[in-house]
Amino acid sequence: MTFSPSATAAVEALLDPVDAEMAHRYPGDPGTRQPVHTVYVPADAFTADTVVDWGRQAVEVLDAQAGTPAALAEALGIPSDDLITDVHARVRAKLLREPIEDLRIDFEDGYGPRPDTEEDAEAVRVARLVAAAVADGSAPPYLGVRFKCLEAAVRARGIRTLELFLGTLLAEHGTLPGGLMLTLPKVSHPQQVSALVRLLADFEERAGLPAGRIGFEIQIETTQAILGADGRATVARLIEAAEGRATGLHYGTFDYSAACGVSAAYQSMDHPVADHAKAVMQVAAAGTGVRLSDGSTNVIPTGSREQVTAAWRLHYGLVRRSLARAYYQGWDMHPAHLPTRYAAVYAFYRQGLAAAAARLAAYVAKAGGAVLDEPATARALSGYLLRGLDCGAVDPAEVTALTGLDRGRLDALSGRRPANGGAGQRGPTDG
Repeated sequence: MTFSPSATAAVEALLDPVDAEMAHRYPGDPGTRQPVHTVYVPADAFTADTVVDWGRQAVEVLDAQAGTPAALAEALGIPSDDLITDVHARVRAKLLREPIEDLRIDFEDGYGPRPDTEEDAEAVRVARLVAAAVADGSAPPYLGVRFKCLEAAVRARGIRTLELFLGTLLAEHGTLPGGLMLTLPKVSHPQQVSALVRLLADFEERAGLPAGRIGFEIQIETTQAILGADGRATVARLIEAAEGRATGLHYGTFDYSAACGVSAAYQSMDHPVADHAKAVMQVAAAGTGVRLSDGSTNVIPTGSREQVTAAWRLHYGLVRRSLARAYYQGWDMHPAHLPTRYAAVYAFYRQGLAAAAARLAAYVAKAGGAVLDEPATARALSGYLLRGLDCGAVDPAEVTALTGLDRGRLDALSGRRPANGGAGQRGPTDG
């Protein structure tokens, strides 16, 4: 006995629309580099030297507090071994070469309310500086602005800042840089996301840009962004409302914790309310190509050696915790956070390099081993190695030596799709 042709044809007719919908809603990883952090700088504090200055300050505090691998290990409370020797050298080189991977110039909480004429002028000034940095190659790989939210009280101000920034940037640079990032804060309803989509579509049409060219991040800072009045997970609706333009979901540690009634002393990235919110975000974003970012700590590594050491240990532990929970990006608020950001990231990828490479090599060779991996795990192993390569934690030559695979094969095994120029799929060199 076999299935009748009419039965199999009916199945195809039934499931073809489902296949199309699933491919549309869950296209997978965009295939581009994800920065390991986002640095926030108030708009009025942003200058042409901001990136260089942050790097200089970060190197100074590293040399002063942990000038040797042993001193760094002691400061972080971890073993002094070959791993920390390698990590120390890589961190210092990173701070000299590319101290900031993603910079967000802040017109929201970090900037506050200003007279309209002042913020207008600041938006134009910032756009010109960004255009100049992109043109001369001094810009970090990803760079953009956080404008005021679309709540009634500040909506007009946020829209005005956004249009001045985009319009000036386009006029000065001739096009929008591929690494452009926009952040929509304090989202509490899908219609706010839809409103931004409408504004960006209008800008693209008037500027002669491809439809869908401009993407944006959605900042999760309100309880309504996680759970709506109807009991549904709002965050999934926010992604849908973005119509393919959402590039990331960023958790706002302090606004969200405060909205949940957490007192100031206990507001942290590892509080239970934070873990719940981020777990919902993670499930909602899975497979959509929308990337996740954890928030920040407000404990700054300044003051005495003891104060710096305590803040560094806290930051290092929080970053490692986020990485283990598949939050590969977070916020940094001070130059002294950069050494521990990169130390945590580099240790995470280097500690697991040999084991991940061996498992992936065994999977490709069908050689078996102590762990029997499936295709899904091979995708995760490849993704882990690719993230390590992207941030500089590991080198292409050592990955190839350990796995026998080049970058192209790793991309294929990870399931990353080629960047095609749509929103949320653009690398830092795209036009």
